[in-house]
Amino acid sequence: MFDGVAVAGTRRLLTHVLAVLVAAGFLVLAGPGTPRADAAATACSGRLVKTMTFATGELRVYKNRQYACAVTVAKRPGARRAMSVSVQPRGGRAAVDAGRFTRQAGPVTVHALNRCVRASGTVAGRGASTGWILC
Repeated sequence: MFDGVAVAGTRRLLTHVLAVLVAAGFLVLAGPGTPRADAAATACSGRLVKTMTFATGELRVYKNRQYACAVTVAKRPGARRAMSVSVQPRGGRAAVDAGRFTRQAGPVTVHALNRCVRASGTVAGRGASTGWILC
């Protein structure tokens, strides 16, 4: 038979070991300094189909089977400045995000199954537009 003290000590040891393993797993997944500099890459689902660079930033357009998504990213994040992004399916209304942001405008998403789309983005008065794409 097992001694009650030995069983309790073993359980306590296993509990501590399990706690350490769980904490280590969270550190591996999250990482102490996981960079979020490219948050826009995860903001839209789908694959990157078009990137347009301009003096103050970049317009990125993503597409999955049913949706098109766009985001404008500042070249130098920091101070708040006027930014906008829009994406419009052919024959539909544009989805727009405009305001004063530090890093990015958007994401904005439209339903674009078998439709052309056009996107535009600006950062501090400078910008780019795609024209009709994904036709």
